[in-house]
Amino acid sequence: MIRKSKKITKLRGSRTCGYGAAKKHRGAGHRGGRGLAGGHKHKWLHIVKYMPDHFGKYGFKRHPSLVKKLNTINLGDIDELVSKNKDAFEVEDGKIVVDVTAFEYEKVLGKGKLSCPMIIKAVEFSEGAKEKIESAGGEFVEL
Repeated sequence: MIRKSKKITKLRGSRTCGYGAAKKHRGAGHRGGRGLAGGHKHKWLHIVKYMPDHFGKYGFKRHPSLVKKLNTINLGDIDELVSKNKDAFEVEDGKIVVDVTAFEYEKVLGKGKLSCPMIIKAVEFSEGAKEKIESAGGEFVEL
């Protein structure tokens, strides 16, 4: 936070302005370097005591080819799409057919509710989405 008034105006006339000896407010000499300088040397006890996880690695990184980043859509959003324009979707056995890959989504997540039974086609479904689709009387088709 920016001070409303500079410190120097409060301590005018005090020669050292609250920093002890006159030498202590020059450069970064009094603090032992700027930032984390000396973390492996003279500030080592501070690192050990207050920042024990600062150095070293932990965990692992998966290879980028193994990481799947799918575009997701929630059931509530699918229901909104269908309720806005029902004429645009096909109907099979009294159920509306929604292919989410046509809207550039690959995975269906279970947030929200379905107002009518639907046949939803996607690459992947979460467990919650599968349960909600079946409880609404619909079906899910994995492509």
